[in-house]
Amino acid sequence: MFKNIAIIGDGGMGTVLGMLLVTKGIAARIWGYDRRQLEKIAHNRENKKFLPGYKIPKELKFEHDDKKIMSDSDLIVSAVPCQFMRQIWNRLKEHVPEGVPIVSVTKGIENDTLLRPSEILAEILSPARNVRLAVLSGPTIADELARKLPATACSASQDESLAREIQHTFSDNVPWFRVYTNTDIVGVELAGAMKNVIAIAAGIIDGAGAGDNAKAALLTRGLAEIKRLGITMGARPQTFSGLTGLGDLVTTCISPTGRNRSFGERIGSGQTVEQARNATESVVEGIATCESVIALAGRYSVEMPITQAVYDVLFKNKPVHTAIADLMKRRLKAE
Repeated sequence: MFKNIAIIGDGGMGTVLGMLLVTKGIAARIWGYDRRQLEKIAHNRENKKFLPGYKIPKELKFEHDDKKIMSDSDLIVSAVPCQFMRQIWNRLKEHVPEGVPIVSVTKGIENDTLLRPSEILAEILSPARNVRLAVLSGPTIADELARKLPATACSASQDESLAREIQHTFSDNVPWFRVYTNTDIVGVELAGAMKNVIAIAAGIIDGAGAGDNAKAALLTRGLAEIKRLGITMGARPQTFSGLTGLGDLVTTCISPTGRNRSFGERIGSGQTVEQARNATESVVEGIATCESVIALAGRYSVEMPITQAVYDVLFKNKPVHTAIADLMKRRLKAE
């Protein structure tokens, strides 16, 4: 079990994981790129921007210095939004201790390169730093974790011993947080990224008042799209039926507090994309991810009509009701 953990990223997930770790007696400290914001969180003992209403234990430390955050760490958690990862890790890479594993909790696909979070880390840090990589993902809404409501996640790595060590680090002696292991890091990351696009669509359905039948169809056919692309890219089919596939998709599409679903709901209710984006405090990962998924679908010749419809609404100003109608009028076929 890891005992000295550096968390890169002061958003909701980075904060709540730090809170979880220190309750177990593990030394955890959080780094953020904005020094003033980090100092404000440390002073208030509350992350009012990303996790309001929850007192941060005094044992959780904050460190802005790029070198000090890495010193003595035996595990690093990467909790940086996907589209900012390259900038942040290029800044920090010279301070990463050789051989120290990194577990990513980021969900997304980088625009332009179309790389998953673990691939971005590998490109920046390996082989010079001899980095061992893992992913922690699943239906883990930060607000519910902060309330210590029952939750599950999956620790995924090609290195099974690393996956198990992360599993025990986050799950042992935490009766409300259960972690499983998986070796399909490709499927886990792709599912975690693509579900945000379907969550935007689910929010649009909610905002437009299209009903529960439509939403059930959306989740089912959305999962089919996710699975179709994932398998084509080398993922295992069963991953998409598990916690990081179906589980995370359901949570993200039904949670009233989810960023991506709420963003979509505003659009479905009549707001413009820009208005909906401005009303959201945190990064809506599904927007950028939608661009990347459409590019991947083209690269691998995979049909993804729901994702394409979301893309057309977000980037081509297609009216919501037209997008829904066009999906319903598609050529009939077997399920």
